[in-house]
Amino acid sequence: MYDRKSEKAELFCGEFTIIPTIISSFYENTTNDLFTPGAAPPPPAPPEQKKKEPRIKTFQIYRWKPGEKPKMQTYNIDLNECGTMVLDALIKIKNEKDQTLAFRRSCREGICGSCSMNIGGINTLACVQKIDGNLAAPLRLYPLPHMYVIRDLVPDMSQFYEQYRTIQPWLQRKNESKEPKGSAQYLQHPQDRLELDGLVECILCACCQTACPSYWWNSDRYLGPAVLMQAYRWVIDSRDDATEKRLTQLIDPYKLYRCHTILNCTNTCPKNLNPAKAIIKLKQLLAGYKKKTEPKLETAKLFE
Repeated sequence: MYDRKSEKAELFCGEFTIIPTIISSFYENTTNDLFTPGAAPPPPAPPEQKKKEPRIKTFQIYRWKPGEKPKMQTYNIDLNECGTMVLDALIKIKNEKDQTLAFRRSCREGICGSCSMNIGGINTLACVQKIDGNLAAPLRLYPLPHMYVIRDLVPDMSQFYEQYRTIQPWLQRKNESKEPKGSAQYLQHPQDRLELDGLVECILCACCQTACPSYWWNSDRYLGPAVLMQAYRWVIDSRDDATEKRLTQLIDPYKLYRCHTILNCTNTCPKNLNPAKAIIKLKQLLAGYKKKTEPKLETAKLFE
């Protein structure tokens, strides 16, 4: 008896037996160019890179710790395996050669002022000072000059910060008690703000301070270029009401007038600021040749 369902089942199953046969014959009759990995000619091998010749730079670093005599210690660094800045070399020395080496560092981009030191005879920041490419000449590193040393390249900044504190580097208002606290800003006219350009960028690295011969001779009484520039910054701030008080505090044979315009401070500043110019303007204000510009925006009226 003819069974249509069984015929369909046989045909249906037959399709699945035929398909694998077709696929296998297709693979057998097809060239390997399309399906066999690696059949195509391999790409040409890249040329062998020649090894760079070592570029050995010698660093002579001041070393000292309490109880020992100071000395200069020599380290050799391959510049091919090191960053371009002096701080990169110091970090490489500390990580790979001598973990006892002491120095300060933080931001690595010329903002914090921590890594200030004397590099090749110039006070600057290790993070922005490029390594001299002259391999024949060693690079000498010392702590900031004419300051007490805590260890190696770490100077004692205590006196510098104490002198900075004496100028009261904060905004002082006459009627501060009547002004709201924490909820209002002391606004400033844009033209008044321009007066502070070249002053607020100071990062207190003390490079200029320790490059000044007058500060070397009278560091206990002369405030130095960095502190005096900050004093001028607060004197001319249009929002500050303590101008006369600030100027009066500078009337002293040593605090301000030990500056002899040698200009070492301006020449060495890693931020390209001009402390000498600020000191001259302070002297002009004290002598009465100039007066503080009247503010274009009265901050006190904003709180009435």
